[in-house]
Amino acid sequence: MLKRINATARAGELICVLGPNGIGKSTLLRTLVRLQPPLAGAIELAGIDLMSMTQTELGRRVGVVLTNRIVVDTLSAQRVVELGRYAYSGWLGHLTGDDRRAVDAAIDAIGVRHLADRDVSRLSDGERQRVMIARALAQEPLVFVLDEPTAFLDVSGRVELWALLRRLTRERELAVIVSTHDLELALGTAHTVWLIMPDGEMVLGTPEELVAGGAISAAFSTPNIYFDRHARGFRVAADESATERTTAS
Repeated sequence: MLKRINATARAGELICVLGPNGIGKSTLLRTLVRLQPPLAGAIELAGIDLMSMTQTELGRRVGVVLTNRIVVDTLSAQRVVELGRYAYSGWLGHLTGDDRRAVDAAIDAIGVRHLADRDVSRLSDGERQRVMIARALAQEPLVFVLDEPTAFLDVSGRVELWALLRRLTRERELAVIVSTHDLELALGTAHTVWLIMPDGEMVLGTPEELVAGGAISAAFSTPNIYFDRHARGFRVAADESATERTTAS
């Protein structure tokens, strides 16, 4: 169970939430976007208590892409991105000139202009994920929260998405918070890591600080595998022992 969390997300910062399976990463993100209430404490956005905001105010400040898929298969990619303006257009969905400019800017920023007229049901997992990110970006949020955004992507798709998120923090001055199991990619891309340890404590720092200090190894190593801080990757303990025996002989 998570405990004693005290963290700040800043504009222009890519933050990766890391930790063992089942430790509470998704719960933390769902709490940050008010999909479930905090058990204690408070969450502030630009100095305002998140719980005091209206749904419209929240929709204009926080962009969210969760693991579960939103059923939008009968819509074009363009229309899906336009849904990101709901907090501005209201129930009628009438888009003003500003709304259309925000939608176009999001589509171009994510590089999905060539997908705009295609039915979302006909897109690949990677293409669909990019469209959903464009939809959230069209909200023009201050904070962008993504839960396992690379879960359905192949290796090249994961690398491209991490590069995209890093670029968005720079070009849009967003605070981007990402929960992920892509440990090695996260360590090579993130500005800051929120690392949830097995005991529920959170350790904060740059990837370099958490690797060098041993926190990454402590969080993820098991009797069978360990994290090599020099190679920034996992090794099988049994294989390492066999290599040492061969070298010694």
